[in-house]
Parts: sequence; structure tokens; C-alpha cells
Amino acid sequence: MCGIAAIFAQSKPVAKHALKSAVQSLIHRGPDNQSMWLSPDRRVGLGHTRLSIIDLTTGDQPIANEDERVRIVVNGEFYDFERQRRELEQRGHRFRTRSDSEITLHLHEDFGTHCVRHLRGEFAFVLWDETNDLLLAARDRFGIKPLYYAVHDDALYLASEVNGGARRRKVLPDPDQTVGHRRPLCRRDLAFRDRLQQWPGN
Repeated sequence: MCGIAAIFAQSKPVAKHALKSAVQSLIHRGPDNQSMWLSPDRRVGLGHTRLSIIDLTTGDQPIANEDERVRIVVNGEFYDFERQRRELEQRGHRFRTRSDSEITLHLHEDFGTHCVRHLRGEFAFVLWDETNDLLLAARDRFGIKPLYYAVHDDALYLASEVNGGARRRKVLPDPDQTVGHRRPLCRRDLAFRDRLQQWPGN
């Protein structure tokens, strides 16, 4: 179990303290390492808390692709990733880690948003593609790994939990009142007003 958090800002720069607070609130999901990344223009922030299982030495996240224009944070595991990795390497991709999570980066380079069709496992991830100005968030088909989101003050917040930690610290902000009315592919979690959980497989 790991924790992921992301902020995508439309107008104001991402506040570093907001991302850091979200990551700290998810430490119980990933006690082995906590890290975060902010894009140079501060429009995007990615955070990760890691429970080390595969690749204990080089698998810290966020992970970047070869030219550092695509970055990802992942919670979960991908089945048959060794085969996927071999095929990606044969197509010329270079891996920074031995983590199963990294295959998603390179599948995205080859297939764009259709990369999810090539993934098998239990996972939730958020990927930032600088070249295409694209933020991609997805969950596994059965919804084993959670992914919540909220829109607040012209920014999109995503996280593995709404409230995290022993003190139930807030990970996602209180959303704008209109959130949910324009999100037909996601369901409202009735325990948390106006925070939405992404549907499995979306």
C-alpha cells in the first residue's frame, strides 16, 4: 500500500505547503519514503508515500521518463510487468528503476491514454505529460485501489484518501459547491460531501 497525491492548478501556482501537507497526511500508507515534485511552472505537483515491496533501492516516486517530460505516481502493482518491461526495452525505452510502476510511463509514451488498455493489476495512478499538457488519472478495473478527487479554487486535487493519518488530517480540501455536477463518470462518496471517488476502470 502506497499513497499518492496530486494538484493541477489552472490559474494560481501550486502551493508547495499544500502538497507537502497532503503527502505528510498519507505517511501511514507509505512509511519507507515520502517525496514530491513540482513542475517548473508550478502548475502541477505530484506526491508519493512509499511502502517498499518491489525494487527496494531505486523505486522511489515520482518517476520520470527518459527526457523527464512525463512523470507518474502510482499506488498498487502491475501483473506480468516483467514481460511488459522486456517488450518496452526492445522498442528502445530506457528504464530508470526496476519498479513495476515505471512500465506505465513508457506505455503512455507509446499509446497515450490508451496505455490503460495494456495494464493488468490493482492500481491507481496520476501521470503528468508536459509535452501534451495532459494530466491522466486512472484506477484498475475492479476499483481495488482508491482514488478521490475534489475541485477547489480553480485547482484539481487527487489523493488516495480524503482524510489521512491517525488524526484524520484533511488530504483533500473542501471542494467548490459545484463539484460533482459535471462529473458523470464518477460517483459521490456519501461519507464525504462533494469529494468524489473515481469509478473503477476510468
